[in-house]
Amino acid sequence: MEITTRLRPVPAAPASAEITTRLRPVPPAPAGAVPRVPRPPAAPPAAPPLPPRPPQSPPGFPSAPPSPYPWSWQRPETPQETTTRLRPVASRHQPLRVASALACVVLGLGLIGGAATGSWLTGDSAAEPAARDTFATARGLWHNVPVDTLFPRTLSGDGAGPGGADREWTRIGVAPDSGCAGTLDPLLLGTLRPVGCVRVLRATYVDATSTSVTTVGLVFTQADALAMETLRNRFRDENLAERADLMPRTFPVKGTVAGGFGDAQRASWTVNVLTETPVVVFAVSGFADGRKVTAPQPVDKAMAKGATTAPAQSGLGHEAKGIADRIERGLRKTVSARTATPQ
Repeated sequence: MEITTRLRPVPAAPASAEITTRLRPVPPAPAGAVPRVPRPPAAPPAAPPLPPRPPQSPPGFPSAPPSPYPWSWQRPETPQETTTRLRPVASRHQPLRVASALACVVLGLGLIGGAATGSWLTGDSAAEPAARDTFATARGLWHNVPVDTLFPRTLSGDGAGPGGADREWTRIGVAPDSGCAGTLDPLLLGTLRPVGCVRVLRATYVDATSTSVTTVGLVFTQADALAMETLRNRFRDENLAERADLMPRTFPVKGTVAGGFGDAQRASWTVNVLTETPVVVFAVSGFADGRKVTAPQPVDKAMAKGATTAPAQSGLGHEAKGIADRIERGLRKTVSARTATPQ
């Protein structure tokens, strides 16, 4: 299709025809006449505007079909579209994406199922809120558990005496629950300050022969497991449990064989920082007759084989450790029972 209009031939003028107008002589104007002013020649008609160029198809697209209207550069406008519709192209990676999504779902379900199975098989404490609340439960035992539960009236010490001898102790007095200041030695109280001493419970026992007396105590703290572990490590690394200036105080019971049991009568002692509960357990023993002890020993040294000191020979190291161990076991049992069944 031609994009311009054909030029039609124009017939030539006859040879005799003039192509210009001859100039005729103009007679002179009469006297007094107003000369005529010639009119300016008329402006030639404006050339018609050129028609717009027809749109060209982009490379790679088919050319527009020839127009059925030769007098026009393009077809008349119609409602139909003048461009090609874009057809959606399917993603080449669609199967891969679907497979990846399915794999993620399967993996997630596997991890959740594995975690649930592990908690069921191992009895993970994280699965039971009551088990996670062990410290909170233990911290409140000092005011919501009967005194006979924490300090039983009698204690049996099978094999707890020197040479594996059986021992038995009877409670002769329980101190009112008290604060930490005034109950604990100031230096010991300062050592326990990082865990926040809350309350101190104490009771005094006498052995079956009424020759030794022992005060056992529970120090309830505000600490969590990490703080208790840190304190325990410090006692172990710095041998704090063997320092005589950190020895716990006694609880004398008036009107009993422990009436004269004071600081000067202390013979052997133990301090144990628990890590599963926010409690420090201590015990200190002495002679029931009120005699003074000039060289007290911690239980490890008083129970050492071949020790010849007065606390070692009288078995006071075994007394302090035996009573402290049984009070500690009872505390653990009570905490376990109360956390297993929420109160």
